[in-house]
Amino acid sequence: MSATPSKTGSNPSVSTDGSVKGRLAVRAGIKVTLAIDAMGGDRGPSAVVAGISRSAKKNPHVHFIVFGDAEVLEPLIERRRWLRDRVTLRGTTGVVTMDEKPSQAMRRADTSMRGAIDAVRDGEAQAIVSCGNTGAMMATAMIRLRRIEGVNRPAIACLWPSRNEGGFNVMLDVGADIRADARDLLQYAMMGASYARNGLGIDNPRVGLLNVGTEEHKGRAEIKEAQDLIDQASGIGSYKYVGFVEGGHIPSADVDVIVTDGFTGNVALKTGEGTARLVGDLLKEAFKATPLSRIAALLALTSMRRLQKRIDPRRVNGGVFLGLRGTVVKSHGSADATGISSAIKLAYELAASGFTDRLAARVASAAASAQTTPQE
Repeated sequence: MSATPSKTGSNPSVSTDGSVKGRLAVRAGIKVTLAIDAMGGDRGPSAVVAGISRSAKKNPHVHFIVFGDAEVLEPLIERRRWLRDRVTLRGTTGVVTMDEKPSQAMRRADTSMRGAIDAVRDGEAQAIVSCGNTGAMMATAMIRLRRIEGVNRPAIACLWPSRNEGGFNVMLDVGADIRADARDLLQYAMMGASYARNGLGIDNPRVGLLNVGTEEHKGRAEIKEAQDLIDQASGIGSYKYVGFVEGGHIPSADVDVIVTDGFTGNVALKTGEGTARLVGDLLKEAFKATPLSRIAALLALTSMRRLQKRIDPRRVNGGVFLGLRGTVVKSHGSADATGISSAIKLAYELAASGFTDRLAARVASAAASAQTTPQE
């Protein structure tokens, strides 16, 4: 079975800033409280507060509970007057560093990361945003929030710029767990299809399994087993399985959801981001090379800006932890204000749509159907 293009259901449109206008976006106006870990990330609290500020200006319906060093954060918030009634500051003393082991971080109760996660667990906030240590965040969230019943391994899903009408594909896992057996990959397909359905507005998403080729005989044993499981469960999961896909299909219009293990997905994600930055830098160098190329750059300025927005990783920043009893959005550690604002927007839209409850219902329905299906 090979990946072939097909139109399935309604697709969202892409706004001028490169973001998605799907079913989640139409729920704007619902009040949502987000818990923000302000101490994670490479750029520090100033970038996080700047991202919060951008989001607050764009969306009057979101409130923030910000966790971190109060002495550092309070001046950053106070100098932005429009944030004073929109932000609740919760002082914490601990910080999870990027090189800290997840087993150590998950035992610490004084960190900004733990505070943000607990705010969702306790019902104070509807979603979490953090730029911090991915492994520590996943480990802590799994302990504090717990997994959705029926989910063995949570996964991180990301939006990938593509040729699809909506402008994006979903790929998972991109780093939650480097291992995945056939049944894990089946769960990823179920969760990814639910995310595409509720997040991108695709009624019958096309799911592909990433492999070294599209031929039936290629791939490891667990990949071949997963192929059969994902194909058989397509009716239960309300998706169309298109078969094996290769790396070249990830940004294509042939598939909506790409399923893979966390090791492969993370390598692909980082490679794609690095390539996008390289292309951008090379274009800048080319347009500065000669006087004629500078004139050409001016003539192509509008088109180049549109291209830059489409391939800018910051504007689709934010991986979603799927399979947990709470909405968790992991921003890139190196995200700037633009990237953090993008992650906050994603968290708001997911929380406003009730996505986690929908995903839990889908997983429960699939598990119940699987139990009643006669085994061969």
